[in-house]
Amino acid sequence: MIKLIIDKKTVEVKPGTTILQAADSIGIHIPRLCYMNLSDFNIENKPGGCRVCVVEVEGRRNLAPACATECAEGMVVNTHSIRVLNARKTVMQLILSDHPFDCLVCAKSGNCELQELAQTMGIRDIPYQGEQSTYREDTSPSIIREVDKCIMCRRCEVMCNEVQTVGVLSAINRGFTSVVAPAFEMNLDHSECTFCGQCVNVCPTGALTEVDHTNQLINDLADSSKTVIVQTAPAVRAALGEAFGMKPGTLVTGKLVSALRELGFDYVFDTDFAADLTIMEEGAEVLDRLTKFLNGDKNVKLPILTSCCPAWVKFFEHQFPQLKDIPSTARSPQQMFGSIAKSYFAEKIGVDRKNLVVVSIMPCVAKKYECTREEFSVDGNPDVDYSVSTRELANLIKRANIDFIALPDGDFDNPFGESTGASVIFGTTGGVIEAAVRTTYELYTKKHLDKVDFKQLRGMEGIRSAKVDFNGLELNIGIAHGLGNARKLLEEVIEGKCAYHAIEIMACPGGCIGGGGQPYIHGDTSILKARQKAVYEEDVNKTLRKSHENPYIIRLYEEFLGKPLSEKSHNLLHTHYFDRKKEIIIE
Repeated sequence: MIKLIIDKKTVEVKPGTTILQAADSIGIHIPRLCYMNLSDFNIENKPGGCRVCVVEVEGRRNLAPACATECAEGMVVNTHSIRVLNARKTVMQLILSDHPFDCLVCAKSGNCELQELAQTMGIRDIPYQGEQSTYREDTSPSIIREVDKCIMCRRCEVMCNEVQTVGVLSAINRGFTSVVAPAFEMNLDHSECTFCGQCVNVCPTGALTEVDHTNQLINDLADSSKTVIVQTAPAVRAALGEAFGMKPGTLVTGKLVSALRELGFDYVFDTDFAADLTIMEEGAEVLDRLTKFLNGDKNVKLPILTSCCPAWVKFFEHQFPQLKDIPSTARSPQQMFGSIAKSYFAEKIGVDRKNLVVVSIMPCVAKKYECTREEFSVDGNPDVDYSVSTRELANLIKRANIDFIALPDGDFDNPFGESTGASVIFGTTGGVIEAAVRTTYELYTKKHLDKVDFKQLRGMEGIRSAKVDFNGLELNIGIAHGLGNARKLLEEVIEGKCAYHAIEIMACPGGCIGGGGQPYIHGDTSILKARQKAVYEEDVNKTLRKSHENPYIIRLYEEFLGKPLSEKSHNLLHTHYFDRKKEIIIE
């Protein structure tokens, strides 16, 4: 261990620990912009780019960046000397001298770390005047890049390259023209971007934000010729309360329903219903492939991969197109809901699908992109018109002057409001495959499953595996969350190192609870764990905990779909995938 002194406090740390990490461990906060704590991803992050975290080290001539300077035995550090304060102020003034001053209309206003740091440092003037960088705005279906607001902290680059291994963002050009962008400064939607939104989550300014659909929603709600319905994803109810000052992990399902009614939706439904429907189709597909495999069919594609996450789908279409026949063809719950809403439900209420507006509330910005995929539309009319993030919904509730905390608990509308505990756990890593196991076990063995909690499938490790006994058949299951972990697992599958029957993959850390559209957590993984705990609590409190027991799912098949994997369900609830390597466009 290494012993040193920081602000007259003695601390012992392991070799390799930075001054910033050592200070954090004893409750001393050093301002930072470019630094992110990536220890949970087993990634060493010592950027040292912004110089906001400089400190004074006794005996050293120059100031040291705390995030990139390792502790040494006997080191004496001062984090708030006059020299340090003046240096930080100068650095901030230089950063702000090449930054737009449109804070009032910036999407990140109130959540901007640069803004907060400028306030903390008491910066009231910018003495350095000169030319400002100007770049074009890049708008994709999910993410907006306003690079004028980029401060070159390169957090997005680390997240994209090191954590997610997508490799879209990097620093290009030199000097004053340097910028973080896709190669050749191509548009995001022409690149291999998966729209997972993790770059948005870590951007300290408004340089990266989600495409906002709230104004479009307000216009649709005001249009009397439109019937506007909404679905809300399981992870939203475990995080929305944070935007209103509630403790992380507080379930706000009932208040969420009431808020959506107050906003004026004609029907308030639950994506959990569609998650149960997804399990019926995906579970049937697992059983079909598994049965054929056990009967000696060598053409069966195993392992079957889950397909609920649009960022993950786009990832393998770009990065592993040779595997595009392996994932389940089941659509995501969002898209299953939209398809059923604009066919079965539209017919029931006598509304033309073109006058039925389907809106989804999602913890994800990739869902915005998913809505625009051509295969999820009929004659140009999308199954889901657009998706609104958890953050957007929170802002809209505040904008509507709704007292969220005081709202009573409301109930979802039927027929798409009833759901089981299996659907709720879709919101966390391991949840989709656990929900599938609960149903496929009973369908395969024809036996009642008393114990539905498959705790061996749970956890927060980036890659994990488990075995589930299907009454003598040992099912090998793999789980990965975060696209970097997905890459590692898929490479092992390709190399023949893994013999899995089924694999669940989610693009975001923690799964949907850590989605790119959730309230910002600024690297605090304890919040993810609190959200995960909330999801499992709602599961336990459900009367029904297996998807195939949902009475409205049973009725939907009896009245409309017939049975899982039928021709009708295949047309409405399944999809296909593409080789997107050839789609990269250089402008």
